[in-house]
Amino acid sequence: MYNKKVLGSIGEKAAIEYLEGRGYTIVEKNFRCKLGEIDIIAADNDVIAFIEVKTRSSDIFGTPGEAVNFYKQRKIVQTALAFIKQKKLYDWMSRFDVVEVIADDYDNIIDINLIKNAFEYSGKYGY
Repeated sequence: MYNKKVLGSIGEKAAIEYLEGRGYTIVEKNFRCKLGEIDIIAADNDVIAFIEVKTRSSDIFGTPGEAVNFYKQRKIVQTALAFIKQKKLYDWMSRFDVVEVIADDYDNIIDINLIKNAFEYSGKYGY
């Protein structure tokens, strides 16, 4: 059984390979600022996707994406806004995706699922 950090690293690596295989261009990994962290920031054609990766060893307690609750969404949005401001990406469309990864104890990816537009940002104070 992996600890959370190792399992998360396995999931992020698998997610990057999965996304690149679908034509995404990885812009940044593990972007951090004082407001939070975003696992993957990628360009999908003319859209910047802010991607949260959730990795679990099973879905017995629900899907990995269900762990991206309201509070986590708010942190991701705040961090995404900081990234947009820092990089001056005001003319880009953006969205928030979740990649769900199920991995076994032997580094094997059992399932991977991309949820495009997993949640939306409804305005500066909408969260």
